Amino acid sequence: MKLITAVIKPFKVDEVRQAVADIGIQGVTVTEVHGYGSGVGHTEIYRGAEYGVEFLPKAKIELAVDDSIAEQVMEAVCNVARTGKPGDGKVWVVELEQALRVRTGETGPDAI
Repeated sequence: MKLITAVIKPFKVDEVRQAVADIGIQGVTVTEVHGYGSGVGHTEIYRGAEYGVEFLPKAKIELAVDDSIAEQVMEAVCNVARTGKPGDGKVWVVELEQALRVRTGETGPDAI
């Protein structure tokens, strides 16, 4: 099993959710987060004063998937989240050692 984590622009969440649903993924976790990458941030003007915005709003999507479809899910997320502009985000995949469905007690791939 793999845990796929993607940090993307917030307005792309619905498109990513639909793309992974089309593959057969039934559950995702979405968290509103703030961060910065190589672009660092930008300046904004509020009531005539200029100030720096270092942390930008992002959405973090987490998906637990079977090994057999991990590459397909990662590609789908990247293809849909890509705008071609700085700040599109990152996707990483880590080995998921164990999963357990609390309601039924199922473990492993059956739990996801």
